[in-house]
Amino acid sequence: MIKDLTIGQYYPVNSLIHSLDPRFKIVLLVVLLVFTFIADNFFALGLMVAFVLVVMVISKVPFSMYLKNLKIILPILIFTMLLNLFYVADGVVLYEFWVIKITVGGISRSVFMSLRVILLIIISATLTYTTTPNDLTTAIERLCSPLRFIGLGSAVHTMSMMMTIALRFIPTLVEETEKIINAQKARGADFESGKLMQRVKAIIPILIPLLISSVRRAYDLAEAMESRCYNGGKNKTMMKQLKIKNGDIISTIVVIIFCCSIITLNIFF
Repeated sequence: MIKDLTIGQYYPVNSLIHSLDPRFKIVLLVVLLVFTFIADNFFALGLMVAFVLVVMVISKVPFSMYLKNLKIILPILIFTMLLNLFYVADGVVLYEFWVIKITVGGISRSVFMSLRVILLIIISATLTYTTTPNDLTTAIERLCSPLRFIGLGSAVHTMSMMMTIALRFIPTLVEETEKIINAQKARGADFESGKLMQRVKAIIPILIPLLISSVRRAYDLAEAMESRCYNGGKNKTMMKQLKIKNGDIISTIVVIIFCCSIITLNIFF
């Protein structure tokens, strides 16, 4: 299952979403995440689902990559569905046993909350699939640039660099973990059978080599940055200058219209 984790990976392809200004993509991502929670009925949430599906098609990122992320959070989805299914007593009772009661309202709420979780994962993944780590760093730094007037310019750059490095190394650590697991299995390790405590103990031979490898990578990265005279963003210039294009303005207008539609559906339904 670890190899199915695709969060933090950039999928190189020529699409409209890829060509958008990363600053606009981050802002629009936050807006869509907020409106995922603002949508409080199935009509509004259905419009949100349709909009996200259109974005997925336009991005040209294979649907299989999105499905891999959903596979990772499958336990969370199941827990969310069961929690709302058994603890919401609104509506007609369909089945009742002891303290367990399944109602129409419980099923409706279960589906509704599960769709919300799925939308949150897909929207978040779309940003990393369509934006390079360097563009993310530049965009975060530009969005937080007003903080330099209160003396936090270097801190903003450091924070954005840390976030980007973390995203950049997620696929690397996933690949490293997969290699360690395969190496331990070749030595006779068993990670799938036994009691809970035995499985927990079996993870230790994975965590220790992974920790050592991560520290070694961090040390090599620090030396590489020092050898290139990295000074934490002081007097730093950008190799790639971000410019607002027509596609950014059009996409912003589309999202604004979409948000107004969500609010309208909330009012009338």
